Amino acid sequence: MLQIVTKSEKETENLGRELAAKLGPQSIVALYGDLGAGKTAFVRGLARGLGIKKKVLSPTFTIVNELSENGKTLIHFDMYRLSGSDELFDIGWEDYLQRDCIIAVEWSEIVDDIYTGEEIRVRIEKLGDNERRISFGGNIDADFSL
Repeated sequence: MLQIVTKSEKETENLGRELAAKLGPQSIVALYGDLGAGKTAFVRGLARGLGIKKKVLSPTFTIVNELSENGKTLIHFDMYRLSGSDELFDIGWEDYLQRDCIIAVEWSEIVDDIYTGEEIRVRIEKLGDNERRISFGGNIDADFSL
């Protein structure tokens, strides 16, 4: 498992940007971590790496935000307010999976049973005020590096 320690929010964003360059269509990035760990900062980096310059906000109340620019689409889910995967299927999860886009899911621990093993798992742990340990697992090639 690849682990990287970042020392600032900007470094966490940059790591997301680097990962975006390695993602193909229909990739799913499942994010895990406590409140304030840096999941949204990481997704902001994914968006920048895809060439999306629009503002990235956590979709805590809307559940899902769709960001499109330059022919690339990032679907950003936040599962914090869901009680489980049944609610996710009610809002059309399977339809999103059929689209030519990247899907990033915050609070994946709430809907962990939806995953098939094809997703990239990103766990973000707070080590200090600005320091984060970011671990990558799931469907990552053996030669995966950032």
